[in-house]
Amino acid sequence: MTSDEHARLMRVNQANWDARTPVHLASRFYGLDQDLDPERWFAASEWADLGDLAGRDVLHLQCHLGTETVALARRGARAVGLDFSEASVAAAREIAAKADADVEYVRANVYDAVEALGGRRFDVVYTGKGALCYLPDLPRWAGVVAELLRPGGLLYIVEFHPLLNSLGPKPAPGEGPELVLRHDYLGGDGPVHRDATRTYTDGPAVEGATTSYEWMHGIGEVIGALTGAGLHIRSLRESDELPWPRWPQMVRTASGWWRLPEPRIPLLYGLLAMH
Repeated sequence: MTSDEHARLMRVNQANWDARTPVHLASRFYGLDQDLDPERWFAASEWADLGDLAGRDVLHLQCHLGTETVALARRGARAVGLDFSEASVAAAREIAAKADADVEYVRANVYDAVEALGGRRFDVVYTGKGALCYLPDLPRWAGVVAELLRPGGLLYIVEFHPLLNSLGPKPAPGEGPELVLRHDYLGGDGPVHRDATRTYTDGPAVEGATTSYEWMHGIGEVIGALTGAGLHIRSLRESDELPWPRWPQMVRTASGWWRLPEPRIPLLYGLLAMH
């Protein structure tokens, strides 16, 4: 698939995320009509991996509504959020202002981040929880991340495990509650096309641009892209917990997150890399 075709499909996704934004703003999933609690999207292990953020320049790529960006700012970071959806960035600015959080937001495609940010460099680049699947070209993305990081800077990815992405979230008609592999674990076979009026949240139906495209990326592909861009892998952590119940049989843990009673499989991974 050519770079022009990748760009076309990403414009389709951009329109889809513009259409998703009002749905997510109205959802109980994000709960933005209540007191903002952005730290609920982070596991304790994530904060341990990130370390002390006070006074550090932190960039959150593909930030959507910026709830996690606000959490980074509350930890003392000089936080910047970047997203390609104009509607998402506008909403993120309002959310940060309401939370009295000092966050800068920039609207740009992640592949254009270096230019959009004027060549600025950061101590930490953070991304994840449903971000990489919207990127068609991981080596190109990794090259962008390398340009965004200062020497010795850290990239931290907390992302849905590709095994989770391979599992269908809902049984097909006539099927039982068993988890079934419906998609590839490994990438390279083109995007998965979706056309849906419902997203991962509750709330009203999506209106207008309902089409989106996702690309599968195995962990090996992610690591290969990063090492190919000159980054060094410091740690890789797999977790069997999610911040919300993706399947009805999931049970709540002491952390307040959710896991499957059986089998225990990786649902998230955290990858820390250094420039």
